[in-house]
Amino acid sequence: MPGTGNAPRASDVGRRVPMEVDTELFSDFEMRTLFGSDVLVHSSDPRDEVIEDPNILHVKAVDLDIKNNTKAHRTDEFDIADASVYDDREFLVVRRGQAFKANITFSKEFDPSEDDLRLIFQFGKYPLASSGSYVELVLSDKDVKSEWGAWMESREEKVTSIQVVTPPTVYVGKWTLSVDIIKRKDAKITIYRYKHEKPIYVLFNPWCKEDGVYMPDKDGSQIGEYVLNDTGKIYAGNTRSISPKPWVFGQFTGNVLDCILNLLDTEMNVKKRGDPVMVSRKLSALVNSSNEDGILTGNWSGDYTGGTSPLDWTGSVAIFEQYYETNAPVEYGQCWVFSGILTTACRALGIPARSVTNFASAHDTDGSITIDEHYDSDGEPMAHLNGDSCWNFHVWNDVWMARPDLQAGYGGWQAIDATPQEESIYGGSRSYCMGPMSLRAIREGRVNFPYDGPFVFAEVNADRVTWKKNKDTANFEIVDITKSSVGRYLSTKGVKGMTFERTWFEKLICSDEEREDVTCQYKFKEGSEEERAAVREASMHSSETTKKTKVYEPAVKDVEFKVSADPNTFVGDDIEVTLVMENKSDSTRTVSGTLVIGTTFYTGVFHKELLKKKFQGVQVEGLKEEKFRVPVKEYLDKLADHFMISISFVCVVQETRQHFVDSSELRLRKPHLTVKAPDKARVDKSFQVNVSFVNPLPVSLTKCELRVEGPGLLKPICFQQPDLKEKSTFTATFEMTPVKTGQRDIIVYYNSQEISAITGTHSVNVEF
Repeated sequence: MPGTGNAPRASDVGRRVPMEVDTELFSDFEMRTLFGSDVLVHSSDPRDEVIEDPNILHVKAVDLDIKNNTKAHRTDEFDIADASVYDDREFLVVRRGQAFKANITFSKEFDPSEDDLRLIFQFGKYPLASSGSYVELVLSDKDVKSEWGAWMESREEKVTSIQVVTPPTVYVGKWTLSVDIIKRKDAKITIYRYKHEKPIYVLFNPWCKEDGVYMPDKDGSQIGEYVLNDTGKIYAGNTRSISPKPWVFGQFTGNVLDCILNLLDTEMNVKKRGDPVMVSRKLSALVNSSNEDGILTGNWSGDYTGGTSPLDWTGSVAIFEQYYETNAPVEYGQCWVFSGILTTACRALGIPARSVTNFASAHDTDGSITIDEHYDSDGEPMAHLNGDSCWNFHVWNDVWMARPDLQAGYGGWQAIDATPQEESIYGGSRSYCMGPMSLRAIREGRVNFPYDGPFVFAEVNADRVTWKKNKDTANFEIVDITKSSVGRYLSTKGVKGMTFERTWFEKLICSDEEREDVTCQYKFKEGSEEERAAVREASMHSSETTKKTKVYEPAVKDVEFKVSADPNTFVGDDIEVTLVMENKSDSTRTVSGTLVIGTTFYTGVFHKELLKKKFQGVQVEGLKEEKFRVPVKEYLDKLADHFMISISFVCVVQETRQHFVDSSELRLRKPHLTVKAPDKARVDKSFQVNVSFVNPLPVSLTKCELRVEGPGLLKPICFQQPDLKEKSTFTATFEMTPVKTGQRDIIVYYNSQEISAITGTHSVNVEF
């Protein structure tokens, strides 16, 4: 083959050897293909004698002007972009579709009329021009919209400043940069190549209109919250008591970005790395260890031996750092931890993201888009038949992006979920992931849209169908369909500065003023014609072969039932449940049924029974009230992670065959951790933080720890604490030393074997 005699010998591979190539025979791409990636004649290495020749132009250094570029690209908060924060690493982190500056120092003044300058950007292990992962740029006079480009900004003696812009669709990740000086003479080419040692990190750009994650934002508050805010809140509880859980997302901290990109480099096809739809879907799979040994292992057993209880995590950073160091799944997590990590990953890459909590969240296991609950003839739950469940709360994510794969109008917020629940099937492969699924499509019941529509629709809008075994026929009959109990108070931390209208009841169940209710973005108003139409639309794509269209309706419903408990019951108090039965008729009514009080996991799975009361032939005339008490010492050792108490009552009125089914939850409240610290601080000057709370339990707290972190203030740290005696006060003091300016949040968790996640926060304004 002509020209192959110029190829380097096997012994020369990896060495910088002089070469001359006939350009009439080969293009630049063909030369790389034939001779390997090291086709240069000379490298800019001072050990090469030819480079010492003062008459030969070559690159001495490339300054990527990191401080100014990262500020312009809003990436200056990344620790890896600032050598003065924690370690001496300093890399350029930019957002795609936006120009950045590079200052090139030459061995002598650069003259474009004598020498050609070429920039080479490479991505991934096997960069190819055909896949868009190998790009060559020559200087041009202007920027061409939505394409790679480079142009000269200024020249001053030996330093030439250039501007480089990436397309708004370019692959997200680490790119390498090389600079070639090309001399052409007598149909021969001589190349002097400079390879920049440090990678350039390229991220999604929600400020760029041509980027798929572009978010219109007049005052910057939305992107400030959904991309730049590194702390936040994740909501937990139930429909009667909602509380915020402070969380450090820490997307700019330490090795977080590298950890995410390394996972994508290993597990994701390069050609999909520019598509936010595919990247967000892949992230939802990689966050859990059920796929490709992802970041976090789920555990809902209550036994967290060998790992960390999901309740003990204060944020995402410690999890990312452990995974980055060990390359092994971290133990353990549950839904809010998976969501927190996924928010971190998306925000780090530049995808607007928020954690969303759905209360009374349905888990449909069979694709029926209904939640079926079965009871025996005595009104006791038949757990072996109840594959579906309704979680007290479930946390997932919304990500903001265009959806060019759907018809117009279905972009914007998209639901994704990293908690491994049911396998998602796409392209013939199975994976524990969910979404992205358009919120508008969910709202309209268009569950046939990709991805995983039926599952997420059921979570927020499934009907709950109650089946009861007939004692005489042994057949099951539908005794109730509840059409408005699933998908309540969908909550996320709102944008700073916004105010949200609340009903008096919403204020009662959650006092946090930053909570934004986004239920209306997921479904129409309960019971409206539009909401029922969406349910009918979704049911057309259900896996059911027989639709549940009829409910047993008695001729008379003249007995009213109410089961209640005080929502302000704290852990350490006795539990009181009140049952009220009121007969509205003029005749005596006879009631038979079962009341069960027990502890449950937040997923709705029953844990341990606390009290069972059977009613047989109870005569009800007028108003009848009964109270039931569970003393603290009888429930304390039976509590599950979130201190959830379930109360179920199933009964039948003998004379009218009226059925009543009620299943509610009581969440025992935890004490609050008081955090005292200065409101203002200075960089590199330590300040003290004092924390305290009172143990509300009649027993000592054991295996105690204090977990503390604050981005820009302190990396995650755990302080072991002594046991805390019953009803006594805990106090502790520690120091923080700020390394970054701005408004910074201190997040503190107190954990023990008996009670976890007693939390407190404090904000500090840090100045130089």
